[in-house]
Order: sequence, then structure tokens, then C-alpha cells
Amino acid sequence: MEILQMPLGPLGTNCYFVVDEHKNAVVIDPGSEAQKLIEYIQASGITLQYILLTHAHFDHIGAVESIRNEYKVSVVAHKEEKMLLRSPEHNLSRPINRRDLICPYDELIEEGAQISIGLHTFEVIHTPGHSPGGVCYYEKQQKILFSGDTLFQGSIGRTDFPMGDQGQLIRSIREKLLILPEDVVVYPGHGAQTTIGQEKRSNPYITDGFWSSI
Repeated sequence: MEILQMPLGPLGTNCYFVVDEHKNAVVIDPGSEAQKLIEYIQASGITLQYILLTHAHFDHIGAVESIRNEYKVSVVAHKEEKMLLRSPEHNLSRPINRRDLICPYDELIEEGAQISIGLHTFEVIHTPGHSPGGVCYYEKQQKILFSGDTLFQGSIGRTDFPMGDQGQLIRSIREKLLILPEDVVVYPGHGAQTTIGQEKRSNPYITDGFWSSI
């Protein structure tokens, strides 16, 4: 399995292409620069099968419609993210980006759903807190986790946006992510990759002292 990380847009939002041995692929969080992504798909010869969204803030969905129209693939998001997908106010495109953005979607999924490309399967882990329908995608065989804006290297997602909840986010991380094997590699929505073990040991937001205040 090959993973390509492409930081996009003014916020450096990480878009990921995950490609199997037969060049079947998913793209995770195509946030902007649609033409750049389309040119990569054409040049690499991959067969795109899904667009997977970790959540629907504007910087993670800006190129979704263009890619969906170009390749006729399904857009997958959690069912609790419907408000953000439909509302420029809630997905922050209106207040922050000054451009109304509504994101098309095809499949609304739930905790435990599985999405496969070839021999690889991503399990959906619902991690609300940054947004109501925030999810992580976990590939158990390869020990990789795409965490969106739930968990970063040394930090966690913001919760001061509409529908954010810091206590809920901490519980999501503690109860659903930190139980994964420590050598799972975490690919976040912004910044550099990390591991579950590294965050358990050094992330200041998820120490025992911080949990006790939630």
C-alpha cells in the first residue's frame, strides 16, 4: 500500500491518496486545489474508487465536487456530518473562507462501517468533538489511522467552532484511539504523522491530568 500526503490550500490541510498494489485508490479529504489533484490522478494511472471525508469543514471538502464530477465516485461521510455538508455557515466556508460551499455526498456511514479497496479495509471510527460526525479511518492490517482533525502530533482538534465539544473530543480520543496498538501510524488532517504510542506518552492534551479536568 502506498500513501501520498498532499498539503493543500492556505491552511495546509493534508489530503491523502491511499493506493493498493493494483492502483485502486481512495482519496481522503480533498480540501482544495482540485486541478492539482486531478492532474495527479491522471498522471499516476490510479483508479479512484471513493472520496472519504473525515469531517466537513471547508478546508477538507473544497475539491470534493470537482473530483466527484470528474470520476463519478461516491463521497463518503458520517451521518452526523450532514449539517456541515449542507450548511456554509456550519462548515465555516461562509464565515472564514467568504465563499459559500455545499458538499455533495453519496453514502452516510456510521461507527463500524467498513470500506474496502482491493484487499485492504478501512474501519470507520466515529470520533465526535471537533465536529459531530468526525471520523477516523483505520486500516488494521497496515496499522495506519487517518485521524482528520481529531488527533494531531502533540495536539488535538479545535473545539471552539460551532458544534464542537472539547470534553467529547477528549473522550473520543481516549476511548477509541488510545486503545489501538501503540505502533499504529497516525496521518492527521494537518501537520506531520505520529503514532498512537507517541501521543499517549507526550501529547499534553491527553495526559491523565488533563482528563481529570474534563
